[in-house]
Amino acid sequence: MELVAPIVSEVQRRGDDAVREFTKKFDKLDLSQIVVDPNALPAPVMDDAVRESFDVAYDNIRKFHIAQAREELIVSPMDGIECRRVSRPIERVGLYVPGGTAVLPSTALMLGVPAQLAGCTEIVLATPPHTDGSICPEVLYAAQKCGVTKILKAGGAQAIAAMAFGTDSCPKVDKICGPGNQFVTAAKMMLQNSGEASVAIDMPAGPSEQLCIADSTSNPSFVVSDLLSQAEHGVDSQVVCVALDGFDKDVFAEELKVQVEALPRKEFVEVALSKSIFLRVRNLEEAVRFTNLYAPEHLVIAVDDPEVYVEKVINAGSIFLGHYTPESVGDYASGTNHSLPTYGYARMYGGVSLDTFVKYITIQKLTPEGLLNVGPHVETMAAVEELHAHKNAVTIRLSHLQQS
Repeated sequence: MELVAPIVSEVQRRGDDAVREFTKKFDKLDLSQIVVDPNALPAPVMDDAVRESFDVAYDNIRKFHIAQAREELIVSPMDGIECRRVSRPIERVGLYVPGGTAVLPSTALMLGVPAQLAGCTEIVLATPPHTDGSICPEVLYAAQKCGVTKILKAGGAQAIAAMAFGTDSCPKVDKICGPGNQFVTAAKMMLQNSGEASVAIDMPAGPSEQLCIADSTSNPSFVVSDLLSQAEHGVDSQVVCVALDGFDKDVFAEELKVQVEALPRKEFVEVALSKSIFLRVRNLEEAVRFTNLYAPEHLVIAVDDPEVYVEKVINAGSIFLGHYTPESVGDYASGTNHSLPTYGYARMYGGVSLDTFVKYITIQKLTPEGLLNVGPHVETMAAVEELHAHKNAVTIRLSHLQQS
């Protein structure tokens, strides 16, 4: 927070100039134009297999999220009273697509698809550019496919601040969504509490983490591969193996050495593993109890009968069941969203969904009969609170009905 505060303050004060300066300082890039219209850019050049994979992911994510749409809710709690709830899009949203130690174009789909389905009219996507100032072609492809209206070529706290306050070239947004490193997450949390920014966030979604439950039926090589898929995100990632009796720690440890040695991002993995945990538990209940305390971003239940755990799990961002559901499928193309709460925030937040990009408005309509039914109770409650104008707004109408 102490490191992020002056960055946020400078962007609020000096707008585009501050974003350019921080981009030059942190990313070693000197950019004249920091915001571009993705739809004015040519379609990116991509390998056909890559394009097809992104299209499959887009379709699966769209199918899962469009199914989350809720019909208008209409309830009549008393005769003559109709209460409704309708959804409306959050008009202006900011999407943060990380690009630090690894560029994550899949995040552009995870955020862009539900924003598109919700009907958001201004969709600003912030992502660090390549070293030559260009945008990752897969990010651009996803942005064009999802109807993104502006791309902010910046990362870190400065990008979050630019979207929160708005600058000469970057539109101000009402809500910022997406994962990031600890600086991005700190900026999001700081700005959601800023009255001057007047911006909401999806959740605190910081450095990645995974917890895997394993028992005698688990395949150690599968378990290790899942844990490493999160450990490779960065040095601030953490993974946890919760092992029941029958899961061989020695075999696990040997498999871990073999797989780590084969990874190109070995230097990040080794630091993350130094902060990670292998925990032996006595039974299912103890495994679940620890899981709910830890509240993992990703929960892999790599056992023969994972369903016995599911109803007991209260706190988790996303759950992966059985031996053939690697966590990677949720990160890319199964259809669920990979923007999830971390650092224990799964105790009170869920992951990104269609609901992230809409808000709900309640509506009520009373007939004369409805007011006659409920009005006297409102008068009584308003009198208890000594809010006489509240009471009078009902009384004056009841008197009119009684006279007519």
